[in-house]
Amino acid sequence: MSITSQVRYGVTLGGPPGDNLVEAAVREAAEAAEYGAASVWMGQRLDYDAIGLAGLVGSRVPGIDVGVSAVPVFARHPLLVASQAQTTQAALGGRFHLAVALGAPPIVEQAFGLPWERPVARLREFLTVLGPLVRGEPVAHEGELITARSLLPTAVPGASATPLLVAAMAPKALRIAGELADGTVPYLAGPRALAEHVVPAITAAAKAAGRSAPRIVALVPAAVTTSADAHSTMAGGLAFYTQFESYRRVLALNGTENPVDLALLGDEDTVAEGLRAYVEAGATEVVLTAHHDLDAATQSRTRRLAGALTREATSVSTL
Repeated sequence: MSITSQVRYGVTLGGPPGDNLVEAAVREAAEAAEYGAASVWMGQRLDYDAIGLAGLVGSRVPGIDVGVSAVPVFARHPLLVASQAQTTQAALGGRFHLAVALGAPPIVEQAFGLPWERPVARLREFLTVLGPLVRGEPVAHEGELITARSLLPTAVPGASATPLLVAAMAPKALRIAGELADGTVPYLAGPRALAEHVVPAITAAAKAAGRSAPRIVALVPAAVTTSADAHSTMAGGLAFYTQFESYRRVLALNGTENPVDLALLGDEDTVAEGLRAYVEAGATEVVLTAHHDLDAATQSRTRRLAGALTREATSVSTL
């Protein structure tokens, strides 16, 4: 099972919610922390608020980082996203990580009722404003799409700078992420897509902008299970993403059309070996995303593996 690197390993939250989603998320995060995982991550949906949930989870589960991937930039203003992020960061004492994303045209247009116009320009302006704000700095921005001025205090006492990531996989978005953010959080970008497209593009952009090497937080569909039904369950959950052009494009870069072809399913050694390819492709962090339709025992076993890999990576880095 050995993966000898300093890569951090985390898991997504999202198992069976029971009667209270917040309590379920806290239980899952507490178990991940007990196993030794470096981080837990959650997406932004249309039911719970991800940044708020991250603050609740992190304040009740010490010793583990909490990340959100990703908050769409459409239908939100960077001043308010920054206030949410800083509030959560103050509660977590520096353990909160925020990723934003463009989202997908069907969601933006059908759920929010907004036109999918100039998405790349919007992302650039959003990050231009949000970056200083999550560092506690004031802003005075008058752009073509976004206006933001710190007319009232915008820094939250007790909040350290929040790491800012972008769920970017397309070339233009990766360039912007390299210039204005701390890294990227790709999903369904397999090892080939990472090594040949994602990592070179964002690394070159960061270097040109005089920034440090970017974080590559690879979200990988993976679950530790020997269940015969796991493959079909995972396939059903991942099929949702094939309706979006951005995911079809990144899947094609890895030479596949069906996202379940990237799923790592099997015992601990099998999944760990599959994760090695992501590390070798340039991932600085790996987040195991066992689909929420899988049973609770599988979710727990997957969290245990993330902890084991984190401990192993930590012990190697101290040798």
